[in-house]
Amino acid sequence: MIVALDAMGGDKAPAVNLAGARDALAHYPTIKKLILVGEQSVIESAAPAHDLNLSDPRIEIVHASEVIGMCEPGAKTIRRKKQSSISIALDLVKSGDADAFVSAGNTGACVAGAQIKLRLIPGIERPGIASALPNEFGACHLLDAGANPEAKPSHLLGYAIMGSAFATGVMGVKRPKVGIMSNGEEDEKGTAFTKETFALIKQFVETGRAPFEFLGNVEGHDLFETELDVCLCDGFTGNVVLKSCEATAKAMSKWLKASLTASPIRKMGALIAKGAFVELKHRSSAESYGGSPLLGINGVVIIAHGGSSALAIQNAVRVAVESVDHKVNKHISETLEALKD
Repeated sequence: MIVALDAMGGDKAPAVNLAGARDALAHYPTIKKLILVGEQSVIESAAPAHDLNLSDPRIEIVHASEVIGMCEPGAKTIRRKKQSSISIALDLVKSGDADAFVSAGNTGACVAGAQIKLRLIPGIERPGIASALPNEFGACHLLDAGANPEAKPSHLLGYAIMGSAFATGVMGVKRPKVGIMSNGEEDEKGTAFTKETFALIKQFVETGRAPFEFLGNVEGHDLFETELDVCLCDGFTGNVVLKSCEATAKAMSKWLKASLTASPIRKMGALIAKGAFVELKHRSSAESYGGSPLLGINGVVIIAHGGSSALAIQNAVRVAVESVDHKVNKHISETLEALKD
C-alpha cells in the first residue's frame, strides 16, 4: 500500500507531518511506501529533528514547489497553484502511483482538488466529510463535517447512503442507524431545509430499499447517548458541532486536571485512578481518530484537522490504510448500484 502525505499541510507543518510519518511507518507494516509531498529542501532539513530516516526505502519525497495556505480560498487556489503539495499528491492518487491521500491542509482545497482530479463516485451529487464522535455504543459519524456548507436535501440523502455503506463495510455495522441533526426529535421540528430532508429520506425509506434504519430527527445529546451510526447535516452545521465537541473535550480535560491537582489528597486519588483517566482521554481525544474520510470521491482522501499533532497525523494515515483495506469506495458503489433504479 502506498500513501501520499501532504508534508506541508496544517498549522504545524512540516514538523508534525514528519513525526507522524515516522510513527505511522513504525506502527503500520502494510504501508509499502509513504510518499512525502512538499518542498524537498524543507523536508530534508527538518527530518533529522524528528528522527525520520529519509534513506528508508519505505519513504519517498516528491517535490512540490508551492503551498496552499490555510486562509487561501480553496477552490480558486487549487486551480492556480498547480504545483502545490495538495495538487501533486492528488495527482499521485489519480495516476495510481498512490492508493490514498492524507492532508491536514486547507480543507476547501482538498475537497475541490479531489472533485476536480478524482471525480465523484457515479450517483453521488456532493462529497461529504465523515467525522467520528465517540458515544456509548462505539462511534457516531457526523456527515457532513465541512465539505459542503450549503447542502440540498438530496445531498443529505446521498450522505445517508454513503454513511450507511461506510458503517457496514468499514465499521461492521449490520443495519446502520441514521438520523438528521435538528432542534428536537419531533417530526415537525427543524428548519425548512431539515423538514424537506426528513420528508425526502422518509419517502425513500418507505420504498423498503433503504440500506439503513431511519431514526428521524435527533438532537445534540443523541450523538453521545443514542445508538446512532450516522448523523446527517449540512457542512456548516457539522463543522460547528464537530469543533464545539472538540473544544468541550479539551476544556473538560483541563478543568479536570486542575481539580485533581488542587490538593495532596486529590492528587493521591488521581494517581490511583490514573488508568481510567488515560483511557478517558484517549477515547475523547480527536487525536485518537486522526482524520476523516471524504466520502463520495473516486479515491481515498483523508482530511485531518489543521491543528493536528503528530499522533493525529499518524492516526490519519491509519484511517487511510483502513479505508483502502476495507475497500470503502467499493461498498459505496455497490450500495448505489443496488439502488440504481
